[in-house]
Amino acid sequence: MIARSSIGVCPNMVVPNVVNIRNIGIVSTRISGTDGVSLEISKWSQIIERLGYRCYYIAGKCDRAPEHSFVVEEADFRHPMIGAINQQIFGRQQRTRDVSEQIHRVAGDIKNKLYAAIERFELDLLIAENSLTIPINIPLGLALVEVILEAGIHCIAHHHDFVWERERFLVNAVDDYLRAAFPPVLSEIDHVVINSVAAEEFSRRTGLSSRIIPNVMDFASPPSPPDEYALDFRQTIGVAEDDVLILQPTRVVRRKGIEHTIELVHRLKTPRCKLVITHGAEDEGDTYPDRVREYAALLGVPVIFASPWISHQRGVTEGSTKQYAIWDVYPHADLVAYPSTYEGFGNAFLEAVYYKKPILCNRYTAFRTDIEPCGFRATVMDGFLTDQVVEDVSSVLRDEVHRREMVEHNYKLGQRFFSFDVVQRELQMLLARPRPERAA
Repeated sequence: MIARSSIGVCPNMVVPNVVNIRNIGIVSTRISGTDGVSLEISKWSQIIERLGYRCYYIAGKCDRAPEHSFVVEEADFRHPMIGAINQQIFGRQQRTRDVSEQIHRVAGDIKNKLYAAIERFELDLLIAENSLTIPINIPLGLALVEVILEAGIHCIAHHHDFVWERERFLVNAVDDYLRAAFPPVLSEIDHVVINSVAAEEFSRRTGLSSRIIPNVMDFASPPSPPDEYALDFRQTIGVAEDDVLILQPTRVVRRKGIEHTIELVHRLKTPRCKLVITHGAEDEGDTYPDRVREYAALLGVPVIFASPWISHQRGVTEGSTKQYAIWDVYPHADLVAYPSTYEGFGNAFLEAVYYKKPILCNRYTAFRTDIEPCGFRATVMDGFLTDQVVEDVSSVLRDEVHRREMVEHNYKLGQRFFSFDVVQRELQMLLARPRPERAA
């Protein structure tokens, strides 16, 4: 037995009781649909519950089991009140007193509801999923920080997209709030980032350390072949069985580089080549989608915007449109295009590896630093298409043996570097860390 004094504890020192974590609340602006954060929340919750904890969900929009969910409408970044606030604080350098008062009023309402959720679910720890990272809902971030400090509840902040990584937030009238909560410089919070570049920049800006936990897929459980429900996806969206389906599994926003995929399809000169884009523009307006349509028309490239048929789960819309889960779509792809100029990590890359599809990928920063060194085989472009890149894609599409070797090699690397086991090891250490009980 090790004596207390041998580990630096005075015999008369009062050692605080350590909290026994059982119930964990995951807080986000939304936990719904197929966006990257919602998908990672699903993976984390599976792993956390596998470790024996119970997960509950607090969000402005939530598609999880109602008995485990607490909806705070004002937490949704699409809430009209939050949208009105954002219009008055971004793209300008001065805010009015009325806006400040509105921010504090909404933050107060959210804070009361966070306390109610903590009490209802008897939460021992919060996981802030990007809600202390990207400032799309300032009142939510401020409310979270105050609850963490006032209630003494323990928190893991899972950071996906920092404010300094997005141009649209650079000019703003809320620098004081950004410094307070996006992210908060509090040693009481365990900070988790998803790539090494973010870890370095987070440390430089805050003086705090962080853990790097990459995005992952469940490589221990390979995907099943398409079932009867998913078999008619091509037919539903108007793609023939002998068409070449180039899949871009992203939103229609500028940083996704959809022009590159359109140019690729044009330069492949394959009449039956179709580009399918899975997501819509969501909250980022119509300017870029209009640009994509015009560019595709200019080059004569057939583009199918498939978001009306794709949702976070299978079902039928009110208008009787059959909807497929994103996992129903990947098996139908002949090639996955991922020409993004910036990504926090790269869910679509891992998804393509998981579904054993060849990939065209741009060498965005996180890819170069955290994915490429692992040795994945993909056709890569360095900011723009070249004749060699187009020829490499054409070769992959033609050569089935080469394609099979490539995707099997990539799957093995995915198992090694980006499996659920990676997250489980990290979360085990984080959740088991001794934490003093909260004051009564």
